[in-house]
Amino acid sequence: MENEQIHNLLKFISYPEDLRKLTLNELPLVCEELRQDIIKELSCNPGHFAASLGVVELTVALHYVYNTPYDRIVWDVGHQAYAHKILTGRREVFSTNRKFKGIRPFPSPEESEYDTFTCGHASNSISAALGMAVAAQKKGDRKRHVIAVIGDGSMSGGLAFEGLNNASSTPNNLLIILNDNNMSIDRSVGGMKEYLFNLTTSNRYNRLRFEASKMLFKMGVLNESRRKSLIRFANSLKSMLAQQQNIFEGMNIRYFGPINGHDVKNLTRILHDIKDMQGPKILHLHTIKGKGFEPAEKQATLWHAPGKFDPQTGERFVANTNGMPPLFQEVFGNTLVELASMNDKIIGVTPAMPTGCSMNILMDKMPDKAFDVGIAEGHAVTFSGGMAKDGLIPFCNIYSSFMQRAYDNIIHDVAIQKLHVIFCLDRAGLVGEDGPTHHGVFDMAYLRPIPNLTIASPFDEHELRRMMYTAQLPDKGPFVIRYPRGRGSLTDWECPLEEIPVGKGRKLTDGNEIAVITIGPIGKAAAEAIDMATKEGISIAHYDLRYLKPLDEELLHEVGRQFKKVITVEDGVIKGGMGSAVLEFMSDNNYYPHVKRIGIPDLFIEHGSVQELHSLCETDAPAICKAIIQMHNQEV
Repeated sequence: MENEQIHNLLKFISYPEDLRKLTLNELPLVCEELRQDIIKELSCNPGHFAASLGVVELTVALHYVYNTPYDRIVWDVGHQAYAHKILTGRREVFSTNRKFKGIRPFPSPEESEYDTFTCGHASNSISAALGMAVAAQKKGDRKRHVIAVIGDGSMSGGLAFEGLNNASSTPNNLLIILNDNNMSIDRSVGGMKEYLFNLTTSNRYNRLRFEASKMLFKMGVLNESRRKSLIRFANSLKSMLAQQQNIFEGMNIRYFGPINGHDVKNLTRILHDIKDMQGPKILHLHTIKGKGFEPAEKQATLWHAPGKFDPQTGERFVANTNGMPPLFQEVFGNTLVELASMNDKIIGVTPAMPTGCSMNILMDKMPDKAFDVGIAEGHAVTFSGGMAKDGLIPFCNIYSSFMQRAYDNIIHDVAIQKLHVIFCLDRAGLVGEDGPTHHGVFDMAYLRPIPNLTIASPFDEHELRRMMYTAQLPDKGPFVIRYPRGRGSLTDWECPLEEIPVGKGRKLTDGNEIAVITIGPIGKAAAEAIDMATKEGISIAHYDLRYLKPLDEELLHEVGRQFKKVITVEDGVIKGGMGSAVLEFMSDNNYYPHVKRIGIPDLFIEHGSVQELHSLCETDAPAICKAIIQMHNQEV
């Protein structure tokens, strides 16, 4: 009978307006059905698992209490938004989540009016929601409610604090919901984690204060100016009595909590109670990441994105990788340990992604030589710069698309001072199912103009190891190494650590009709294409540039003198990338070959498998071969 109840309510809920027809007592069953739906679906169609299970009750309560999509819910990072998608018109197509041409991996306004803001990266929800709240007031739309949902891990990002600071001084009625599960992807780190864990405030006290303020407003005793003064006095008095300072109320932001984020009925009542309160508010929830699925509750990091699994037993279906090449990140992690054992100055730094980038290997073997600084990319860069200023050699590993958030820090705090920081950009190029917010396709274009940087990309695992070794040698200054997500091509990836001279590329194959210039692992696809085109009788030279900056001018002079037809291939944006650098060199040196640039077009590329997206962008081997044949047949 119990199993028959499962999915009975959910199948009648297409949109939140259907949810609001239910009674309060029916909401726990809806939550159970939602949780089982997510578990069942993700067991065979992998996605972000533990985070979404942790906010099921919150999602139901929000859509039950608020008039969405008129009222705005701004999610901070879309890892937690699967229940939201199911309740907002996408239940029938949820099986296409993260698939090519299916629904998007993260909330997007282009997909649904219920998705109020792009949320692929952390810490932006408060600022965006505050903007919406102020816009509603400016337009006289005073009935609209705006809610930001942010996790405790995202609170370590500087942008979150900038939003809080502005919210405290700008007239608004924003509600910030702090989803505190003591986790981000890996465990949350830093003082904010400890602060949130120990923070306590009386719900009874808040309810009495709310009722008193409503009465005083009606009596005309209290106005907005007096209200703020009273809040400051009450906060000071409460801090003195509790012997604890509340950082949020210290900023004149009303604080409620912490409360159990899995009691949907109580959570719904509290949201109703505070819904129409004036001024900015924070509701602090305690939740469990992976709630309702025991394996995920016990190992939330492992179950962040677990792949396929058995929904009954929790057994994960891990592919047999024996005999397969390692992941690039694993080569990075093991090589870093090797280098750190040779060079005592080496330090590892990552912003909240130690398992994602394999910095955890160094953390396990040499815990005093690695730092996880939380979701704070700008801080990671400047922190690394500070250590480099006093003689250490930080390997700062940040995903390529996340490094965009630290652009000024790279310039101001590292490059200008020529500090010896090694930036390892994991997930460079197309990353697959995470889509446009995560593709690491802009780094070559945005880093190339910065003076003092060395920018390199390895063809394979041996090249990665040797570039890492080269980067830590004396007097190398700021050094960038970019490499992709996924596996390399070599099973015998271990090799001697030798210097690759900075700015020195190499010729991989000889030819006399067309020159193909590549940088990074996409050179493998180009090599395959060259093999295919060679069978058509075309003579092709293949050059692996290795370094985007400084360019190998000797190599490019050779190309400019010997070839009238040149093709460049890169896994970054065409505009401003390696192909642009080659064109600039040819023009500056009075060479005028016909150049065809192959790379990521001037578009935000959708989600799908890496193979599907390379085919879409015409950067796979068949497309490169076709371009070679077309150029061969052209008259110059």
